[in-house]
Amino acid sequence: MKLKHGILLYFRPMMKLTVVFIFFCLQFSAFTQISWKAAMDAAPPTSGNMHPRIVTDASGDPLILWYNASRAMFTRWNGSSFDTPKFLHPASLTVAGAGWMGPDIAAHGDTVYVVFKETPEHDGVSWCVHSYDGGVTFSDPVQIEQIGEDLSRFPTVTTDDSGHPIVAFMKFNSHFGEARWVVSRSDDYGVTFSPDVLASGWSSGQSEACDCCPGSIVADGNRVAMLYRDNNSNLRDTWAGISTDDGVTFNDGMNIDQQNWMIHACPASGPDGFIIGDTLYSVFMNGANGKSRVYISHTSLYDLTSTGGIPLADDEDIALQNFPRIDGDGSALGVVWKQVVNGQDELVLSFTSDVALGLPAVYDTVDLDRTINADIAIRDGNVFVVWEDNASGTVKFRSGTYEITTGSSETAQETQVSIFPNPADANWTVEGAWLRPGMQLEVINTAGRTMISTVLQDDDTILKINNSFFSPGIYFLRLTYKNEVRSFKLMKV
Repeated sequence: MKLKHGILLYFRPMMKLTVVFIFFCLQFSAFTQISWKAAMDAAPPTSGNMHPRIVTDASGDPLILWYNASRAMFTRWNGSSFDTPKFLHPASLTVAGAGWMGPDIAAHGDTVYVVFKETPEHDGVSWCVHSYDGGVTFSDPVQIEQIGEDLSRFPTVTTDDSGHPIVAFMKFNSHFGEARWVVSRSDDYGVTFSPDVLASGWSSGQSEACDCCPGSIVADGNRVAMLYRDNNSNLRDTWAGISTDDGVTFNDGMNIDQQNWMIHACPASGPDGFIIGDTLYSVFMNGANGKSRVYISHTSLYDLTSTGGIPLADDEDIALQNFPRIDGDGSALGVVWKQVVNGQDELVLSFTSDVALGLPAVYDTVDLDRTINADIAIRDGNVFVVWEDNASGTVKFRSGTYEITTGSSETAQETQVSIFPNPADANWTVEGAWLRPGMQLEVINTAGRTMISTVLQDDDTILKINNSFFSPGIYFLRLTYKNEVRSFKLMKV
């Protein structure tokens, strides 16, 4: 028994057979889990290919959006191929787009929303079209914002649990100053939109949003996260504005990046995110270490604690990485991004069917040669990837399948943690197979002060956390191991 930083550590030696079994499971999970089909064109070259985005309908079939010469283009899977692409707005309405930004799409079953910004950007407004039949037909454009002389840019959309759209956009004053992210809701399935509310500006009272970087909004239950790149005197880390009332207000925010990237130019690259349970998984590009690298961050929406940015791949041969996108379904999670290795463009994907095990150290190569922006959708054991392919001039599509994790395997059991008693008046006992050497343990109070912090050193540990010097109230236990962070609520009585 040892006493360290207020924690009584009890050790039990592990059986050698058990050690071998866990090692085998972790090694096996590092190999690709996806059975891929061949890539195909989602549309002919005449339809353009910039900034593709993908979601799925109620049947799990892919719906694809992209930008082509001032138009928002759309196609849907009809069971054997993709439909002939169609425009989503009148020719008289031209929209903003490029390889790094453009129209956005979200779906809730067969209810589909597409948002885009009219050009010229200093004069046009942001619009939304909706479909209630899985993209077979779309409505006329509905204006999203009512902002007077202010200006908007980069609309992005998600849905709440009822299928109503939640739209975020960057808002400026009439001179393209005071860049900030705001959110507007609809409670009638995209027919009308509420006045916008502020969702950014959490780093300081003087900070603005990075005015050339798109953002992303994600929702789950009553929690909404507005992900954006900040600009605090040229410190351009990625932040999240957090709402706990379905996007009606944003009362908190945090740095989910924490790389401290100082840059006096525009990165023109934004974040993306996905929520599984209590955790917001965010991906973004950051160049603080001198190289353009893609990172993932795990943030607890329970106590707003974060791992900060963790590199997804950092081999010396990688010249740059950019444009990460993320999606998940159940316990599955995947991230796709573009990188350049030894002068060769690569589109790669990191995937796990069980997020509790973390993302593997290896990734799949989806495509090579002149790939630019990409997107991913995961649904019912299928992985769908689309990308801008400048070799063929087309939107490329590739799908694969994986075995859905049920969570009943011995490997899943190795990730369990239990805490008892809770509430407690003297000690909390923490035990479980997931505790291991190298894991960081922290106890944090509701004001954000770290009460206890230590790194576990020994195998198969039972922890007794001494809380005798704590005041009665609520605390949070945070366990961090490699790419995984978990938070638990503790009560002292």
